[in-house]
Amino acid sequence: QVQLVESGGGLVQAGGSLRLSCAASGSIFSINAMGWYRQAPGKQRELVATSTDGGSTNYADSVKGRFAISRDNVKNTVYLQMNSLKPEDTAVYYCNVRGRLWSTPLRPFDSWGQGTQVTVSS
Repeated sequence: QVQLVESGGGLVQAGGSLRLSCAASGSIFSINAMGWYRQAPGKQRELVATSTDGGSTNYADSVKGRFAISRDNVKNTVYLQMNSLKPEDTAVYYCNVRGRLWSTPLRPFDSWGQGTQVTVSS
C-alpha cells in the first residue's frame, strides 16, 4: 500500500558527494520516521541516518559530520546528502519509512525501498 522510489546512487571518487532521494506514495495518513540504512557485501544492514516527525535526527558515528538527512513532508520525500565519501561507504543504500495508513482503524506501515547502489572508488 506504500511504495518507495529511490534515486541518486552511483559511482563517485573518494572525497566526492552524492545525494539520495526517496519518495513515498500510497495510502499514507501520516509518516512518523524516515531513514536510510546500508548493507555492504558480506555485512549486516546498518543504520545510516533517521529523521522523526518531531524533527530529531540520528546518525551512525561513521557518517557524522559528513552525511545529512532531510525531509520534505509535503512531498513525503527523504534525502541523504553524502559528502566526503570514503571507499568504506560503498554499499546498497535502503530507504525506510514508517507511519500509518488511511484505514479504519489506522494501521501502521513499515516500508523499504528497493535499494540503490553507492560505490566509492579510492
